[in-house]
Amino acid sequence: MLPYYFIASVPHSQRPIILKVSVIIINYNTFQLTSNCIESVLLYTKAVGYEVILVDNDSKECDPKLFLQRFPQITLIENKVNNGFAKGNNLGIAAATGDYILLLNSDTYLSEDSISIAAKAFEIANNPIGALGVRMVYPNQDLQYSARKFRSISWELLDLLRFIPMAIPYQKRARLMMARYFKTDFSTYCDWVNGAFFMFPKVLLNKLPNNKLDERFFMYGEDQLWCYQFTELGYPSYFLAETTIVHIHSASTKVDKQLQLILKIIKSELEIMRIRKGKGLYYFFFCLIYLSKEYSRYAIKYLILRFSGKLEW
Repeated sequence: MLPYYFIASVPHSQRPIILKVSVIIINYNTFQLTSNCIESVLLYTKAVGYEVILVDNDSKECDPKLFLQRFPQITLIENKVNNGFAKGNNLGIAAATGDYILLLNSDTYLSEDSISIAAKAFEIANNPIGALGVRMVYPNQDLQYSARKFRSISWELLDLLRFIPMAIPYQKRARLMMARYFKTDFSTYCDWVNGAFFMFPKVLLNKLPNNKLDERFFMYGEDQLWCYQFTELGYPSYFLAETTIVHIHSASTKVDKQLQLILKIIKSELEIMRIRKGKGLYYFFFCLIYLSKEYSRYAIKYLILRFSGKLEW
């Protein structure tokens, strides 16, 4: 039986419906970051029952059993091969017993009871919710754009001609465009949410092929794909502004790695568009606009990094 933490230190009149959240964390050579994440979950999660399931994706940094020495109350799953974010999460989900699944990045940490607030949002919602995300900031408190729209031809054109959306009243502009056009200052339905904090009802898995999350992406793009699949089932994504977590975003600081990441994201975006729209005329015109825009930005960034000496010739 996995550990179950019940409601504690909450007045009876304020206690919500008793829920249980299965928190799935993937570790890959980030022992200290992951430990900080787990510690914050244990420290702040008070108003729901929960379990922490840690999946180690064949880390070489240290023996994964060190996590159990530090946090004996968690469940550790040792994956003998690093087969990606999606497959690692599905391993954790297979062992989960909660009403809700929370996929939580190892480079995040809580500063309040965000898990309970998010779980309660499902219970009080008037309409169905598929994936739920929360407000995210960097350690310096700068805002991250964690609520987004699916890409489209109209979105790309409006993003190119930014003076048009900026002329639209803020609330309408935020809902129309999301991403950097949205200050994350109110809760709202959206097309997809950042996978660093990705909560959904476990019962939705029963509606998916093979009763698990789609594993076709190794890393990057899974969150958008899963949100699309939930939406197709009638469960749209929801952004919750009432709680905030810190997302360090621990991608490599090496500029060559940053450039490689941009190319990976572009490839994922094209594949998701193909899944959504097929390979007809819409896909062709989208690729024409999107690739022109993104490769132009990539070339400019590449040249700036080259001439600034941050990237070796």
